[in-house]
Amino acid sequence: MAVQRHIRHIKTVQMTAHSPIHQSGPVLEPGNWQEYDPFLLLMEDIFQRGAFDVHPHRGIETVTYVISGELEHFDSKAGHGTLGPGDVQWMTAGRGVVHKEDPAPGSTVHSLQLWINLPSAHKMTEPRYQNLRAKDMPVRKEEGATIRVFSGSSKGVKAPTKNIVPVTMVEMTVEPGVTVAQDLPGHYNGFLYILEGSGTFGADRTEGKAGQVLLLSRHDRGEETELSVTANEKLRLLLYAGEPVNEPVVAYGPFVMNTPEQIREAIRDYQEGRFGQ
Repeated sequence: MAVQRHIRHIKTVQMTAHSPIHQSGPVLEPGNWQEYDPFLLLMEDIFQRGAFDVHPHRGIETVTYVISGELEHFDSKAGHGTLGPGDVQWMTAGRGVVHKEDPAPGSTVHSLQLWINLPSAHKMTEPRYQNLRAKDMPVRKEEGATIRVFSGSSKGVKAPTKNIVPVTMVEMTVEPGVTVAQDLPGHYNGFLYILEGSGTFGADRTEGKAGQVLLLSRHDRGEETELSVTANEKLRLLLYAGEPVNEPVVAYGPFVMNTPEQIREAIRDYQEGRFGQ
């Protein structure tokens, strides 16, 4: 019998305008490394072409989910691609990539970008990209609910996505009055973010609505756990959970390593053109 997860914390995301073409809000704010491990931060962005310039990453994976709009991507390794609504790009920065994300001309993109920590043994891994198109991902169908599996699994429906740190990422669309459950290994640390609608969540039937992030209770390795989700209004959400890395985090802008010396090395390598730019 699975242990029922409960909600340990709820936060409403506040969006801030940075310029006429960019506003953002932290779903998971940086700095709470142990609280969110293996996740480092999650930003919600609404932006137009030109909001972001070319920039590097090292020591992390970035997982970008497009809520709406058309997002173009250029980088030092894989060239150019476009993501549409409901698509995900899973980028393993590893030893270093230089890239730029830009809305297609005339498009306003609403997106979520998650940063996943890489363990020390994989910080300098070879970079890779996985473009996870919504239409190609496995789907778990229940009466009144659709669960699209971008990574990990949901009640036996598994995604082919390659992970370094084991991560479950699912998108749930649930009709009013319907209840579904997501199974998770006990030691996975996780949260959900509500994109549309409202519902009740977990063992205590905690209420949540669009624009809120709900952190899940933490459990022990070896326990099988489950999170129940009931829609009040039609509900669309993303659930993320992963195995904690449990290592020291030293972050400087787009570089996340284990020691200050590794950060200095990352800056040197970038400045000297060793990121393939």
